Amino acid sequence: MMGPAHSLSGAAAWLGVGAAAAGFGHPMPWPVLVTGALICAGAALAPDLDHKSATISRSFGPLSRILCGIIDQLSHAVYKATRAKGDPRRNGGHRTLTHTALWAVLIGAGASALAVTGDRWAVLGILFVHMVLAVEGLLWRAARTSSDVLVWLLGATSAWILAGILDRPGNGSTWLFTGPGQEYLWLGLPIVLGALVHDIGDALTVSGCPILWPLPIGRKRWYPLGPPKAMRFRAGSRVEVKVLMPAFMLLGGVGGLGALDLF
Repeated sequence: MMGPAHSLSGAAAWLGVGAAAAGFGHPMPWPVLVTGALICAGAALAPDLDHKSATISRSFGPLSRILCGIIDQLSHAVYKATRAKGDPRRNGGHRTLTHTALWAVLIGAGASALAVTGDRWAVLGILFVHMVLAVEGLLWRAARTSSDVLVWLLGATSAWILAGILDRPGNGSTWLFTGPGQEYLWLGLPIVLGALVHDIGDALTVSGCPILWPLPIGRKRWYPLGPPKAMRFRAGSRVEVKVLMPAFMLLGGVGGLGALDLF
């Protein structure tokens, strides 16, 4: 899928989690719901770090372009080193390492560890990166016609405001994990969810997605999971733009209302 659809699906997924949590009697504080939805929307773009033309490659100027090139080469090297007899030869690393559940879990765990062991600036850094990506994904038309500096300023301002709100007692810095020194441990959860939602979205397209790597399926270790070919669509097609994106917005709205117990 394309960037905007990925971000919408990520936001909708976190709002759905919020509705489920409320249904089980453990509602999220509204700052966690909002911040988590934005983080998840941004994280849903991150697996495309292996693609030099993806939205994320443009999000942080030369730095993100260089990083995408490095991740592409790393992913390709891992693919070549671990492919089985049934896996085809490839010229690049797109839709390999960063499009796996293992990668999603590792990235989320790393973010949680950084948030817990780092200081306030570590939390702000995590929020800033994902706020910028959320702007690029959810407000993509405005982001593409404005300067990068304005997008970065909006991301930095959003991160600063949200961190200030979350730091207030009862607003969510200790949501879900309440032990001493576990503030912001939950930040990795929307990152994992966003990456997994991205993978599931890509699995619906023609090429599929190797979500279960390194588990072997048949003669392949990089098996492209997906529905029957007749049910798949091409990225950027009318199915994605006219059907899935409106559906994600509707589901996100319903999830948000359920999470806030407004039904």
